[in-house]
Amino acid sequence: MSFFEKTLKLHKAHDFCPSGSPRLTVVFVHGIADDSSRFDKTIAYLEGTTSLKDVRFVSFDLLGSGKSMKSDKLRYNLPEQTEALLNSINSLKIKTPLILVGHSMGCLISARFADLHKRMVKELILISPPVYTLKDFDSPKFSVGMEGFKVAIYARKPYLREDNVFENELRLIIQNKKNYEIMKRLTRPTTIIYGSADAIIAPYNIPGLTKENPRITAIKTPGAHGISNDKYNKIPAILERIMNETV
Repeated sequence: MSFFEKTLKLHKAHDFCPSGSPRLTVVFVHGIADDSSRFDKTIAYLEGTTSLKDVRFVSFDLLGSGKSMKSDKLRYNLPEQTEALLNSINSLKIKTPLILVGHSMGCLISARFADLHKRMVKELILISPPVYTLKDFDSPKFSVGMEGFKVAIYARKPYLREDNVFENELRLIIQNKKNYEIMKRLTRPTTIIYGSADAIIAPYNIPGLTKENPRITAIKTPGAHGISNDKYNKIPAILERIMNETV
């Protein structure tokens, strides 16, 4: 048991159900070098969808991001982020089925959470998951690509150089060689939504993943890596189906 296991908790940025009587709870998990505001447009769109008025939408800032805690004692790895997410979800006292919606790195944390806590999660919706195989990690082009990604992030957000959050998340979560295996053994129904123009996530791996795990369904859109309308407009139909199945 880690020192932080019982104390790690995430800042809750949003928690609302349009009708006040939730039948489903959706928790959003953002990506690397980001915070919960990444989902603001998505949540506004979903909360304005009449068929989803009975859905509770919740978003958190991950450790080291937004208003969540930072500490030199943290490594910002999968175990810590998953424990913090568990503690934060438990604090919600959810009485409905739980859906996790991840974006980018948040997909990896969501998948790890569902792998560890199978009974807690009804389904997963993973937007732009960076799914790399061992073959990718062994390729010199992969290292060059990761270095280019770092340079681009620091150019856009130079303040990230001041702490180790981004570097650790990139090395310990994005480049965790067990991510593909975790995805491959997921037991909960999972929908992957990804853009054909996404240059970050290795989209060529996703069709193979759906063949290896029949519980995974993939939806390809024309977009890139972000959570654009072509991706989040696919979510209502998924949530409607889940609600109809759980009546």
